[in-house]
Amino acid sequence: MAIPVHSQKPKILIPEKVSPDGLALLQGQFEVDEKKGLSADELKSIIGDYEALIVRSETKVTADLLNAARKLKVVARAGVGVDNVDVESATKHGIIVVNSPSGNINAAAEHTIALMMSVARNIGDASSSIKNGKWERSRLVGVEAKGKTLGIIGLGKVGLTVARIANGFGMRLIAYDPYANKNLAAAASVTLKGSLAEILKDADFLTLHTPLIASTKGMIGATELATMKPTARILNVARGGMIDETALVEALDAGTIAGAGIDVFTSEPPQSDSSASRLIAHPKVVATPHLGASTKEAQENVSIDVCEQVVSILSGELPRSAVNAPIILPEEFRTLQPFVTLLEKMGSLYTQHYSTHLTASGAASKSFRTTFDITYEGALANLNTTKPLFAALVKGLLTPITSTDGLNINIVNAELLAKERGILINEQRSRENVEDKPYSSFVTLRARASRSPSHARSDLSRSNSPSAARSLRPQEDEDQVIQGFVSGNKPFISRLDRFKGEFVPRGTLLIARNYDSCGKIGFVGSLLGKAGVNIKFMNVAPLHEDIDEGVADVEGSEALMILGVDRPVGEDVVKKLISEEGVLEASVVTL
Repeated sequence: MAIPVHSQKPKILIPEKVSPDGLALLQGQFEVDEKKGLSADELKSIIGDYEALIVRSETKVTADLLNAARKLKVVARAGVGVDNVDVESATKHGIIVVNSPSGNINAAAEHTIALMMSVARNIGDASSSIKNGKWERSRLVGVEAKGKTLGIIGLGKVGLTVARIANGFGMRLIAYDPYANKNLAAAASVTLKGSLAEILKDADFLTLHTPLIASTKGMIGATELATMKPTARILNVARGGMIDETALVEALDAGTIAGAGIDVFTSEPPQSDSSASRLIAHPKVVATPHLGASTKEAQENVSIDVCEQVVSILSGELPRSAVNAPIILPEEFRTLQPFVTLLEKMGSLYTQHYSTHLTASGAASKSFRTTFDITYEGALANLNTTKPLFAALVKGLLTPITSTDGLNINIVNAELLAKERGILINEQRSRENVEDKPYSSFVTLRARASRSPSHARSDLSRSNSPSAARSLRPQEDEDQVIQGFVSGNKPFISRLDRFKGEFVPRGTLLIARNYDSCGKIGFVGSLLGKAGVNIKFMNVAPLHEDIDEGVADVEGSEALMILGVDRPVGEDVVKKLISEEGVLEASVVTL
């Protein structure tokens, strides 16, 4: 969805190091502030001025910080994980969280292999020994990788890359991942196992490549380590916290396992006398300070990746690697984009038109509802996702009545905000053929009086007499209907309630229901002219043919007058329009 227009360039805050090439993508279009070494309080005091925040692993993006981020639209983590970002809080605020899941895949995989070989051949101990003037060849005898079994927990992109490299060593590859792609596993010569226990029992080397979530935290503890071979070695270049560090130290001391290569820890940097510091100091451990992604190439890749995504998001496009939003393929987004505008306009039109309109009695009538059916017809019905359209509708419905809340309503938090405000939206797809229409897709918004299934009520008089036509009035239990389509990337409304008529939903519109009889247009035009309001365009919409065949052609039946005007129409003018010689009711909307 399009971002608001600012008089100044959007501001981006970067409190950690980002590559020069990444920065070059941002500079010129945005105001970029690099402010390294900020304390949590200092960051909180300035975050309210920024639309984007780009971090690595050191900056903690907490709920408290996000509460102060009034303008923030995106948090970009230059790396794979988002452990340092409160994603749930960001979602509530409508802030998109993106990462770079592929930028450091090769670096992490190579570091895993480096640790595996270092542990297998006692590289760390041997280097320290010889630098101290010793020559301990007999003590430092290692093992070969060839013929050994490598157990991989988590067969995602990094796990698969590790497997492919290890396959070149002639290792036997097994993995546990309930969501693994079986075809990719087979292509990498990996045998998938049905449980973690099978991997632990068979592995000569065990490597972890899963995110740190509730189900993986502490997944390797004393019980699991006790089932491993005493000659086994364990590796972790993923996330600290998945291995119980105290249990690992005890297993190494007891000879339950032979060694470990660890790059990540529960606390970084480790506190003195912590389990992490004891693990680092252990003679059977090769430890590195979270270097898995620390190559020049990886740093460059992830920086460029997240900076490109920040540019896209601040330009109103959808993210490609959002943690808290669905992934939309580029070709689908091209199809969806003009309909995003249409759905937002339809939602805003509904809220403004039905929230308050003046009637012949002079009273302000409110008929806004909270239960909707949205039906997609034509090409839209075949898309994999319509989430951007759902979000656009919610934004349109809520913005006219929540604009003072400063809400950032988008694809990230639309569903949550709708639920919080008691709005129920049922999405439906219709396979109806629209080939004979001047558009490829069609959207119908139907607001229901209750939460029971809609029956598209139009149980009005079937008489063709003028008197019957004049009695036509929207009933309280009727569905309120807005239909629209896109032509030439321009949104059109083709039906509003019981009336059909195409118009572009933009600018200030005066919408008036009246009897379709002589003099009505002149009366309205005259009053608006006296008020200094210029009419830019006008559309007269007769009753929709679905209401009653023939009624729309009867003299004196109802019609809807839609006028595009060049300025807001005051309530006093609207009241004058509603009279015996004027219109029945009227509303003013701004789109």
